[in-house]
Amino acid sequence: MNIDQASPGKRVSSRSTINKALRINLDEKKYGTIAEIGAGQEVARHFFLAGAAAGTVAKTISAYDMQFSDAIYGVEDGGRYVSKGRVGAMLEKEFSLVVNRVSETRSKASRFFAYAATVSAKSYNRENECHAWCGVRIQTYPGAEPTDIIVHVRMHDKSAEQQQETLGVLGVNLIYASYYYFEDARKIIDSLTDNLSPDQIEIDSIDFHGPYFEDIDNRAINLQLIRSWKTRAIIFRPDGSVGVPANMLYKKNVLTIRGSFKPVTNLNVDMIEQGMEAFKKTQGVTDDNTIVLAEISLNDPKGNDLMQPEEDLIERVGLLNSLGYSVMISDYTRYFSLRAYFRQYTSLQIGIVLGMINMRQIFDEESYVGVEGGILEGFGKLFPDNTRLFVYPETDTDGELCEFTTLKVPDHLRFLYRHLLENQFVFGISCSDKKLLKVYSRDILTELPNGRGEWEACVPPQISKQIVERELFGFRN
Repeated sequence: MNIDQASPGKRVSSRSTINKALRINLDEKKYGTIAEIGAGQEVARHFFLAGAAAGTVAKTISAYDMQFSDAIYGVEDGGRYVSKGRVGAMLEKEFSLVVNRVSETRSKASRFFAYAATVSAKSYNRENECHAWCGVRIQTYPGAEPTDIIVHVRMHDKSAEQQQETLGVLGVNLIYASYYYFEDARKIIDSLTDNLSPDQIEIDSIDFHGPYFEDIDNRAINLQLIRSWKTRAIIFRPDGSVGVPANMLYKKNVLTIRGSFKPVTNLNVDMIEQGMEAFKKTQGVTDDNTIVLAEISLNDPKGNDLMQPEEDLIERVGLLNSLGYSVMISDYTRYFSLRAYFRQYTSLQIGIVLGMINMRQIFDEESYVGVEGGILEGFGKLFPDNTRLFVYPETDTDGELCEFTTLKVPDHLRFLYRHLLENQFVFGISCSDKKLLKVYSRDILTELPNGRGEWEACVPPQISKQIVERELFGFRN
């Protein structure tokens, strides 16, 4: 099996989409509005097909014309109609209307809702990014302050009709889950793709907001999207918020470095900084058009899940964010799969910063078990266009500096490595201080239970301060 191939996982519920819609329709306490822009009115259609929709649907609306949409929901900053801001405005408007207009005439046991979706589906005559923002605002009990769940979805169906049908199923799942699973955020996430095949949609962002979800860490819960096979990676902005990959990576050069970052060390920072300096020598790469990503894989080099706790991962994300870095957590094992992920969003330069030990792993043929073409296919997928490796040096047992040109690979692969060097797919980067080559996160971890000490000089000052103040990674005063 290809260790970078996603598994569909198990669905939580076997209820059909129509049965879910019917259960809601037959519950007279649930009542609301469905607003869909950009891909038909497929969510509403499922409720009408189920029957008894008069007990649930107060109104359906689809304001396709931009002027109509702006008149109803206001003008969005930047003029973007398929955006989180737009779906939020839709939820605000529609929920307020349904409460203001019918709350006095309906049962006091009613729990009102609004569902909204703004979609860029497959166009008739052009290629476009097919994605959607979908959200629901509900009352978890009568008269409660509303709670929101908003998701960003990438659509992979080949036709607009298929995408419409998929979004209809997703919308019903979202409304259903928000009412019946609201006590378990993970179950909500798991159920979003009920009655959908794994290759139809990707959910790469979810946001829980409101009084019932006050205890949820949105950073941590987004990792469940990876665990439940809804996406392969989650990206965090430097401010700690979850970003949409298409927005963050579009028309950007990407420089990434993989590590455990437990904790992030001066060595890690030097690798990033030296890698960026080398990357900027590539034509078209500047600070302004490049995103630097610290990437943490959930897997070991053999593709086995390391079972890292969410809290632990988020602590590492937070420390990296405090240094100004964006962070990506993924379930990718091989570098060529990581490169393919970035290539979905940008055609510009991709740089991968890595150490000598990672280069040895790349030339380990056992790492390509399950890849039909073995190591040659792996390299073909890693270097097809605008992708470069930037290799940080190491020291040998005698303390001598070893650089990328001295890397020892199996004899039968030495000409393959020479090919990469001569065609400038692999570059060496400098080390600003040879002492850094003796800094290892694993050594720091063993020192932390003993309290403050020499380890503090091995990490950036703000990192040591946070470790001490928050007693991270087993630190004890």
